[in-house]
Amino acid sequence: MRITLAPLEGVLDFTLRELLTQLGGYDLCITEFIRISNHQLLPDKVFYRMCPELHNGGKTQSGTPVRIQLLGSQPEALADNAFRAIGLGSQGIDMNFGCPAKMVNKNKGGAALLKEPEIIYQTLHTIRKNIQKDAPLSAKIRLGWDDPGSVFDIMAAVHSAGVNEVTIHARTKLDGYKAEAIKWNTIARVKQQYPDMHIIANGEIWNKEDAVKCQLESNCEDIMIGRGALSTPNLAAAIKHNTELLTWPEIIELVLAYSHVKIRGDKGWYYSNRIKQWLLQLKKQYPQAEELFTNIRRLKYTPEVVAEIENFQQSLIK
Repeated sequence: MRITLAPLEGVLDFTLRELLTQLGGYDLCITEFIRISNHQLLPDKVFYRMCPELHNGGKTQSGTPVRIQLLGSQPEALADNAFRAIGLGSQGIDMNFGCPAKMVNKNKGGAALLKEPEIIYQTLHTIRKNIQKDAPLSAKIRLGWDDPGSVFDIMAAVHSAGVNEVTIHARTKLDGYKAEAIKWNTIARVKQQYPDMHIIANGEIWNKEDAVKCQLESNCEDIMIGRGALSTPNLAAAIKHNTELLTWPEIIELVLAYSHVKIRGDKGWYYSNRIKQWLLQLKKQYPQAEELFTNIRRLKYTPEVVAEIENFQQSLIK
């Protein structure tokens, strides 16, 4: 089994990739997307900012490979930037055709392209021609925009373009993240039609039981974990190695470790919003996170947020 850490935009950055991969179980990480537009070839610093692991051979400090994800709809520009990213050390290229964010879709990116399989094909085909032959090229898709049956037209485009693997989030764009809308069995039908394609199942995996059920229903050995990785930081190790879940005090230690590294890394510009987003996800596995989230919800400045978390940790020790 291979477990990939998903690219959760706005929260799962390099700092969390570092902490989560140290806990074990992950075989690959995908970065948050880098938007490509206006036929622009981005400077090296953009790739290094989004993926500091490039300074370490494209791997986290614990040795987990990291693959840069691109988003856009201009094949030539995407191909040029893909070539640059791999030259800098990215462990392949992943194309985002699944992001459901309204602003992204409005600008003809992410899931909006699920309605235009031909653009998906042209994008992936152009990238495949322009990057090194041995460089992995992957794509992340949903079942479609509003009709899960359209996944077969989308897969025809992906397969014809010559990608190495595809991750399928088993919901449509309009399904959003509704738990009841998950359709792992549709992935199994896709896999039956494309037996030569490496397919990875994604969506609604919160614990080991979900992972096993997903594997059985999707007929996929390999999975990608996103929100579940935030709610249960050592979920991959629990799935793979039956590792005991972290205790709540250990989670607080991890949150503080994230806080201190994050502040050093970018002066804390995004820290407050991202730590709150993480705590909201942690609540699913650790109800105690509700109290901590409430304590910091109205705080805006990094020092006061960190101080409150440190005070919270001290209250657990007393």
